[in-house]
Amino acid sequence: MNVTLRGRTEHFRTVSFDTKNNSVRLIEQRLLPHEFKIVATKNFRETARAITDMVVRGAGAIGATAAYGLAQGALAFRGNNLEKFSAHVAAVYQILADARPTAVDPVNAMNDVRRHMARGETVAEQQALARAAAEEFANEDARHCAEIGAHGGKLIHSGMKILTHCNAGWLAFVDVGSATAPMYAAQAQGKKFHVFCDETRPRSQGATLTAWELAQQKISHQIIADNAAGHLMQRGEIDLVIVGSDRALGRTGEVTNKIGTYTKAVLAARHKIPFYVAIPLSTIDWNLKRGFDIPIEDRHESEVLGAWGNNSRGQREYVRVANPTSGARNPGFDVTPAELITGIITPMGIFKPKELWSHRRKLGFAK
Repeated sequence: MNVTLRGRTEHFRTVSFDTKNNSVRLIEQRLLPHEFKIVATKNFRETARAITDMVVRGAGAIGATAAYGLAQGALAFRGNNLEKFSAHVAAVYQILADARPTAVDPVNAMNDVRRHMARGETVAEQQALARAAAEEFANEDARHCAEIGAHGGKLIHSGMKILTHCNAGWLAFVDVGSATAPMYAAQAQGKKFHVFCDETRPRSQGATLTAWELAQQKISHQIIADNAAGHLMQRGEIDLVIVGSDRALGRTGEVTNKIGTYTKAVLAARHKIPFYVAIPLSTIDWNLKRGFDIPIEDRHESEVLGAWGNNSRGQREYVRVANPTSGARNPGFDVTPAELITGIITPMGIFKPKELWSHRRKLGFAK
């Protein structure tokens, strides 16, 4: 995506790899929208922490980060012993897989890297294959998002008012985004529309990230409180809902996304508003058989009890908002049943949720 800073416009990818320094380069998303900064993780443990601490977040972005992190760990190995190298790679894989358990993209991305590595007969060959496979995953993520835009852009008509939740934009992927891809495609076609960005408490990714993206792209938008969506739907002010997903079950069509997505799906069904989920192929989990088996990440209560922002001196600061003696529960995600989803926008087209399994070969299921 193009970013304009101090009057200069430049194209950036959310995640990239610095081969010379064996480091993963990331946009520090916790600083946005107040500061745009690129950081580099020096080793795979730092890369895993960046995922856990949400320096980088979003399904495709952490998938690419994990793929690069696995290659980073593989390239750091010294020696020619394949058995020791394999044990080292397995340990790197597990640390990165555990960084955030709900999203399936990191596991799918690293599995893909390891499949390519298996073709190598020496440590050096496997290291080179790991680096190439990680780069291809990142490139494929960007291609898939562009293809999502081509299919999903047809759903958007001039004059529409669209609701989105959390950030499934360019910042959540290597480039373009999933839920935002149809919007960017529609804008390129000259369509005029308005986007309502749920603030998406507790981390406010809608207010800080999606709104920043749309402002950069000069798309008409407003931030709304999470609880305002039902009010706008009731008054006919929302025509379409598009969200992303961190894991979509290929067998059932259920989707996991940022907490509050299920609520929006229920409201959309109540008001007969189309509710679409946009995903690249790496977000599909072909193994789990029911949504209740998806591991839901419980994050630290401080995210609910307070908020981060910039103070009057331009410094990032945490402010306690809640009653000082109260605790909080903070599930990061929820699961939306297939029957509440109008369609799933993929790089291969738009499918009904229950159609994913019957089209599994087309959608990349290898078995």
